[in-house]
Parts: sequence; C-alpha cells; structure tokens
Amino acid sequence: MPVLDAIIAPIAAIIDKVIPDPKARDAAKLELIKLQGSQDLAQVQAQLSAIIAEESSPDPWTSRARPGLLYVMYVMILFSLPMGIVAAFRPEAARAIAEGITSYLNGLPQPLYMLFGTGYLGYTAARQWGKFQGTDR
Repeated sequence: MPVLDAIIAPIAAIIDKVIPDPKARDAAKLELIKLQGSQDLAQVQAQLSAIIAEESSPDPWTSRARPGLLYVMYVMILFSLPMGIVAAFRPEAARAIAEGITSYLNGLPQPLYMLFGTGYLGYTAARQWGKFQGTDR
C-alpha cells in the first residue's frame, strides 16, 4: 500500500528524534511495523473475500467462470499437438495456420490478456486460500 508506506517512513524518522531510549524506540518502530502488516493483511483479505464469495455463488455461470476461461486456455495449448503432426506432413499448411492464429491473437486488445492474467492469479489465490482455510480440498 503506497500511501501507508509514504506515511510510515516519516513517522519512523520522527520516532528516532523524539524517543531517546533505544529500547523504547525499537518497541515503537515494532508497533509501527505491526500496524503496517495488519493494514496490508486487511487489504489482501478484502480482495480475497470478494473472489471467494464469487466462487461460492449458487449461480452456476458465476462459479464456473474462472475455470471455464482456464479450460479455453488449456485447449489452445493442447491444440499444438495436432499442429505438430500437420507440420510433419504439410509444413506450409501448418505455417499458414500458425500465421492465422498469430494474427488473430495479436488482434486481441492488451487489456483482455491482462484480464486473463488477473483472473488466473485470482482463481489460484482463491483456491490456495480455501485450502489454507480448510474449506477446499
């Protein structure tokens, strides 16, 4: 959290000047670090709670949205296997297919790729959080 970091550094400098006792100064800085950690943890928990709420939604379209996107990506990756066979027998046809796919993928807007990355990481984080909490197996 950049705003919190911008506030904590000057406060730590003030603590150095105001509190002469080294032990008390270190204790005050430790409390400041704990505050920063709790703020960061609260922010992460708020983000993950939204992902978990969406995943546990009774609406099948909502709860299957992220895995569905992953399956599309897996199919695209698995498509490379038959393309290898096509390339062995008809290299020019495989090259034309690859150029067509490349042109199509380059035509997709960059925010769509960012959305996929965010969804993939969010899904992974939600699954890990559920496993950590003991709700997912």
